[in-house]
Order: sequence, then C-alpha cells, then structure tokens
Amino acid sequence: MTYVTRFAPSPSGPLHIGHAFSALTAFARAQSRGGRFLLRIEDIDIARCTPAYEQAIYDDLSWLGLTWPHPVMRQSDRMPVYRAALDELVSLNLCYPCNCTRSDIRTALSAPQEGAPIQGPDGLVYPGTCRARRMSGAGPRDSIRLNMAAALDHLHGDLCFSETGPLHPGLHSLGAGLVGAVGDIVLARRDIGTSYHLSVVVDDAAQGITEVVRGVDLFEATQIHVVLQGLLRLPQVTYHHHDLIRDEAGKRLAKRDDARAIATYRAEGAAPADIRHMVGL
Repeated sequence: MTYVTRFAPSPSGPLHIGHAFSALTAFARAQSRGGRFLLRIEDIDIARCTPAYEQAIYDDLSWLGLTWPHPVMRQSDRMPVYRAALDELVSLNLCYPCNCTRSDIRTALSAPQEGAPIQGPDGLVYPGTCRARRMSGAGPRDSIRLNMAAALDHLHGDLCFSETGPLHPGLHSLGAGLVGAVGDIVLARRDIGTSYHLSVVVDDAAQGITEVVRGVDLFEATQIHVVLQGLLRLPQVTYHHHDLIRDEAGKRLAKRDDARAIATYRAEGAAPADIRHMVGL
C-alpha cells in the first residue's frame, strides 16, 4: 500500500512555525517512505477563512520547499459530501437536533447534581439536554449531535487505532468510557452544516490517507474519528501525533501570534533552513 499523508491547515490566519514543523514532518515521512504528501484546505468556517490567508498558505509552504499534487482539495467545495455522510448517520437513528448554546451547556453543567464539568476533546462534555428530541423536529437553528452511547451499541465491537508518534506509541483501545469522557459530539454546526470531526474523517477517506500526521493536541480527538470511521464504514488509518512548538512560557502557539508567523520570518530575511533549525529538524 502506498503511504499517503496530508497537511490540512485552515486559512483563518497566518501559518506559524508550529505549522511549519507539522507540514515538514508530514512531508519528510512521505518522502522517506516513497509516498505522497497532500495539501488540503480546511475552510468550512467561511466566516473566518479568507482567500488571502489561503494564498499565504501556498506561498509559505512553497518557500519551505514543499510540493504537492494539484488541484488542492478545499472543504468548502465538498458540503454535499458531508451532508450525505450526515444523512447516513441520521438514517441509523444515531443523531438528534440540539438548540443548546455554549452558555446553556455551562449552566446545565453547573448544577450541583452534575458534579465537576468534564472537558472532552470536543469541549465540555454535553449533558444530554436535547437527547430525547427527534430528527423530525430539527429546525434551521439546530446543531446535530451524535448519540455516543447509541453509536457504540451500533458498532458493538472492539475499537482501536495505531499510533506511531513519539509520545503515545502503540495500539490504543476505545471503550464505553467514551460516553462519559467525550459525550455526544456535534456532527453539524448550525452555522456551517458540518463539523471538523465529520469533514476530516470523510476527507481522509476520500484522499486515501494512510497516516494522519498532526499535533498531539488532537490525540484525544482521534477516538471520535475512529468511531465515525466505523459508523461510516471508512478505512481505518494510522496516526502520528507529534509534539507542539511552544513559546518561551511553554504555551502552544496560536495564529494570532504574528511574531512567530512564517511570513514574518520570511520578511525579516530568514531562510527555510533557519525555520527547520528553529523547530528542531
């Protein structure tokens, strides 16, 4: 099987040196295995993504010496595909509409009987306020959630994924603990019509990805992706979660940190080799 990996940034801000580390790591793994490195533009959040930032992605990665096949997959072109995947999950009676806001969820979780709120890979673990609602009653202002307990019952089998990254190597098994630790994730946001979790799983399958290379901040989200792969009967992939590039205080870099943007270093006369040295490659 040909090795295929990808770098999938969102054009909602400038790429920083943490992005450079991830892209260079994926590119190097593909080259060392005689495989393919793909670029995907994750622009489902249309309100925050701009053509200028998308062009900057191409400019920065080309400057670093990376190459990839064209045309590039753009998520904003694939909304019907995500809708079809969502419809398949709905047809399995695994989904329900939810009109809770973040404030509603925080308020519900602050009730004394709920105990301490649990932070999962998709945010605060949802308390199930709308779980009894039917999809037939879904409205335009509703998000769509996955009933995690029902999803695990539907799969009724051992779920696992293989991790090749340096921090959590080995085979990882998933179990019923997903219900309490992850909860009923959002499959489609009311303002977008899909979610990161749903679209990334569908796109990885469409592109034939064999290993996902990304930051360790997404390690816990992998269990969500494995569940969705099982429900949608998509191929499983291997995961390689690498460490994050952090600032002097140990905080992970954010796109708003323009001082560490690749474009800033370029403008100041840095060479690609300087970036590689900076991130430890």
